[in-house]
Amino acid sequence: MRRVRQLSLLRLARFATSSSASGLPGERLPTLRRLLEDGERLPLRIMETHSGLSGLIAEHARGQGGEAFDGMWSSSLTASTVKGLPDIETVDTTARLGLVQETLAVTTKPLIYDADSGGAAEIFKFTVRSLEQLGVSACIIEDKTGLKQNSLFGTDRVQQLEDIDTFCAKIQAGLAARRTDEFMVIARIEALIAGAGMAEALKRAAAYTEAGASGIMIHSKEKKPDEVLEFIRKYRELGVPGAATLPIVVVPSTYNSITEAELREASVAVCIYANQILRASYPAMLGVAESILSHHRSKEVDSQLISVKQILTLIDEDPTGSSPKAATP
Repeated sequence: MRRVRQLSLLRLARFATSSSASGLPGERLPTLRRLLEDGERLPLRIMETHSGLSGLIAEHARGQGGEAFDGMWSSSLTASTVKGLPDIETVDTTARLGLVQETLAVTTKPLIYDADSGGAAEIFKFTVRSLEQLGVSACIIEDKTGLKQNSLFGTDRVQQLEDIDTFCAKIQAGLAARRTDEFMVIARIEALIAGAGMAEALKRAAAYTEAGASGIMIHSKEKKPDEVLEFIRKYRELGVPGAATLPIVVVPSTYNSITEAELREASVAVCIYANQILRASYPAMLGVAESILSHHRSKEVDSQLISVKQILTLIDEDPTGSSPKAATP
């Protein structure tokens, strides 16, 4: 197991600078829309990232059949967590964009930005401009207002929905602020999270579609995907111009038994794995720390770690080099 982990990390290091894409903003930004229009790889697999290292993992991880992630998700939850802060928008946009920039500097895949509520429309348009400048492909704004509460709390916390007309104006402000039509402003519907029901979710979806949203994200904290699949089916049948084909985004954090094949069958365009890398890191780090405390030394955790030499050579010091000088396991 340790050798497999070491080989995976060495492969990560070797690919860190070898991608054929440049990762420059003008080349990266349109990639998401082009992947969606192509349709061959739907649903697109998007992995949460919160640092340059997690970005490299998302960029170069491969499944047993060669599967790869199509892009990255900059989550407000994980951006707050890595700073030891609650997910109530305590990390401001400037700091969030700093994390995005660190990730984009060492990757080439498209990135979707979690913009929470987006703030006031007058402010949101500047966020859109800043994201475009960095080469981010899309942002998602949620239709809630007031002090942010993470959606996975559901009705355990007060989830106050934004007025529909106000949110539509925010969508339109973001779209109008764009300097390229390639940038996407996706509307996230929180009605199911807030306990407002399916009819309210569909009403909002119709309004946001008519307002020009580039896509619709439907969110749920249920353990099964039933209400999400019901929403998608009913949304597609609304008869609103664009509803039959607009990209739908889902985040199956709680209803994670559903497969990508099932999501494709349901016409889902984007599947975001929104927090798994960060959630995996915490128990691993805590376990190592507790073992050192319990054994009064670090020898017992050796099998869980890459070597010091490997971590020193994980990333090539010369970004123009053809391959990093990775340590041999």
